[in-house]
Amino acid sequence: MEKRTEFDVIIIGGSYAGLSAAMALGRSLRNVLVLDSGKPCNRQTPHSHNFLTQDGETPAAIAQKAQEQVLAYPTVTFLAEEALTATGQNQDFQVTTASGATFHASKLIFAAGIKDLMPNLEGFTSCWGISVLHCPYCHGYEVRNQEWGIMANGDMAFELVKLLQNWTPTLTVFTNGPSTLTPEQREVLQRKKVLLNEGEITALVHDQGYVQQIALKDGSSHTVKAIFARPAFEQHCPLPEELGCELTETGHLKVDGFQKTTVPGIFAAGDATTMMRSVAVAVAAGLVAGAMVNKELIEERF
Repeated sequence: MEKRTEFDVIIIGGSYAGLSAAMALGRSLRNVLVLDSGKPCNRQTPHSHNFLTQDGETPAAIAQKAQEQVLAYPTVTFLAEEALTATGQNQDFQVTTASGATFHASKLIFAAGIKDLMPNLEGFTSCWGISVLHCPYCHGYEVRNQEWGIMANGDMAFELVKLLQNWTPTLTVFTNGPSTLTPEQREVLQRKKVLLNEGEITALVHDQGYVQQIALKDGSSHTVKAIFARPAFEQHCPLPEELGCELTETGHLKVDGFQKTTVPGIFAAGDATTMMRSVAVAVAAGLVAGAMVNKELIEERF
């Protein structure tokens, strides 16, 4: 039997947002192709939280169950392939994959997330998502009331202090060099009993991704059980920008309340579009994107 190459919608990114969009469209009897490169940003994270009915489950298990449920709909096709190129315009897009296959669709949904850019610091990558964390809502409860480090400087460090102090009274800001905090911000940290360390960091000492100490260039080390950091990132998939989709000042894909990008016929959902990096938020956004794409198809074809 010849494989289908024409679809109503192609979804690039087959994790939580992409699968949620695919389910909404599959249940709307739309022919959908989901392309996924198999590199989710949370692949090292041992547990997912703040998602009702799935609290504490592994991200991989949630994704596997989601994929099984979505593929129960015969109008949804899943391919474990990376999308390399995308061209065209609303109602006539073409996507080529790493294997050289070309597919056509009326609409595109990008749900490929973002790629965290790890600093050149020994131990950081191994600990990322395990004990070097980005979100207290996702992981703070499990390490509550323990020694936390914040790897940041200036306004970012100050904002993280405000955010995190509710989970633990033991916070140390590691600026990894001279502090750029204002005198007023430093005074607040002193008043809140938040320690400030301006030493240069040489390594994160850990056991299988669970940080134990922060080692400094002066030979000292400091015990921590969790580190919160906000490394730089880039879009995991460059295709939306190549198609003309605008980014926000934070580097996320710019979408409206219906998950529409700035290019007609292209929608986006998930971590690529928001600072709220959680499974629950991605699933919700994917549902909106799928429903709104279906509505556009109805309006165009009725």
